[in-house]
Amino acid sequence: MLWFRNLPRHQFGNLQSKMFPAYFSMVGVCCAVSVASFGYLHPWKTSSTTERYQLGFLLSSFAFNLTNLFVFTPMTIEMMKQRHKVERENNIGEEVGWSKNVEVAKSNPKLAAMNKKFGMIHGLSSLANIMSFGSLAIHSWYLAGKIDL
Repeated sequence: MLWFRNLPRHQFGNLQSKMFPAYFSMVGVCCAVSVASFGYLHPWKTSSTTERYQLGFLLSSFAFNLTNLFVFTPMTIEMMKQRHKVERENNIGEEVGWSKNVEVAKSNPKLAAMNKKFGMIHGLSSLANIMSFGSLAIHSWYLAGKIDL
């Protein structure tokens, strides 16, 4: 379901601000369990180079995820709240679908600067999420190669 096409922008943003911390917390717990179990089953001193790489992929996924949870998500939520306040002052943000924000930002330098900062933080968060996912995908490839059919 494409919620952003069916919910007012501010309502959608508030929903996202509740979902993402829960998502990153859940993925973080799963990564921690994966790191602990893989590390336990493949002790560093006796593990092969491939197994050490796999532990590295799991640790990097965990690190990217924690960065999202504790750095980017709080920054994004705070910037979203600030933008919502400015948007309410300009009577925008309650529309469904395509935003009036871009048009208003052309004549409101404060909103334009907020949009730029929000976009940068959101982009870094997306990149961290992609890197975490990629690390887990590489580890999944490794695990799939262990299956003997």
